[in-house]
Amino acid sequence: MKRLLWLGLTASFGAVLFGQEFKLGSKVGDFNLSDLKGNKVQFSQLKGDVTVLMFIATQCPISNDYNERMNAVVGDYASKGVKFVAVNANSSEPAAEVEQHAAEHKFSFKVYKDENNVVADRFGAQVTPEIFVMDKNGTIQYHGYIDDSRNSANIKTQGLRMALDSVLASKPVERAETKAFGCTIKRVKKAS
Repeated sequence: MKRLLWLGLTASFGAVLFGQEFKLGSKVGDFNLSDLKGNKVQFSQLKGDVTVLMFIATQCPISNDYNERMNAVVGDYASKGVKFVAVNANSSEPAAEVEQHAAEHKFSFKVYKDENNVVADRFGAQVTPEIFVMDKNGTIQYHGYIDDSRNSANIKTQGLRMALDSVLASKPVERAETKAFGCTIKRVKKAS
């Protein structure tokens, strides 16, 4: 019980600390990202009936362990109308590095930069990889991990796939929130 209370307080503190606006069950408003050439892009131009927002990294070994799995999920669900928006919010990973990384790993999805981690702050994203699934109304129906094990041989629960199947079938997501794990997002230092 103490552990649950501690986790709850930690999550609440993180939400306050980073100014989280978009939470599980809330509707996501529009926001700007930058393509890897520095052009501003509105989220409303990228989203679909079901949208997956994936916070990823170039240098995080845990995020990199998921590169092939992310490509596989995109391959399996893009034809079902799911749109995938990958976001790199790390201040330590410039756009040129992100572009090279995406090319090397043959990503089947575009990656955008979150300058000054404004979007990560609005979602309360803490780690890479971290996933948010929104329905056709723009409401967050799932937040958490892609699956429950960095080692693909040990996967027991595929949180993202289960969430997508539920949202596509217009059913509630059974496990709407899971604990994302990975490397912390390297945020810019904000003026106090």
